[in-house]
Amino acid sequence: MALEHAILVSLLEKPGSGYELARRFERSIGHFWTATHQQIYRVLKRMESEGVLSVREVPQQGRPDKKEYSVAAPGRTALSRWLHEPIEPESLRHDLAVKIRGAAFDDPAALVDEVERHHRAHGDRLARYLAGEHRDFTGPDAPAPLDAGQQLQHVVLRGGIAYERMTIAWLDDVLATLHTLAATAGAPDGPHGGRPEPSP
Repeated sequence: MALEHAILVSLLEKPGSGYELARRFERSIGHFWTATHQQIYRVLKRMESEGVLSVREVPQQGRPDKKEYSVAAPGRTALSRWLHEPIEPESLRHDLAVKIRGAAFDDPAALVDEVERHHRAHGDRLARYLAGEHRDFTGPDAPAPLDAGQQLQHVVLRGGIAYERMTIAWLDDVLATLHTLAATAGAPDGPHGGRPEPSP
């Protein structure tokens, strides 16, 4: 998926300024696609010049007028065409997993702090996702019933929640394995599987 498609979806859900769009990426679209403010503004400008987006000036009291973007007919056509195209299942590139395997050739215990840092980061992300779910979909202030767009937003968020929970469970397993290896480091059949210890 290109950033353009994420922008089209967001602006079809609700037109907005570049700043508002960037906030949506931080708050909800970032569950499945991340982009910096600079990237968003750059792509918005290009999409406007290509006629994919329409722009109108919105007056603001006490502040400069803002540009509000919405999807033009060519943008709807482009999104529809993309929605009907097959996409390949995504392959996972995971630097931490390679590090974990590489720890067999060094000191596995040295990786504990790094894995714990990842564990905290995923725990924080899960907490944000759950708070967003309560705010937007399941809490007392959430709309009921959810319309089709909200139901689809919620199912994407549930995927993010499931992924974070799975990742945290896996990191718990990794930490348990690293601690076990650290405890048996002095044994003859220690964490290096009989291979010579690496030089310091």
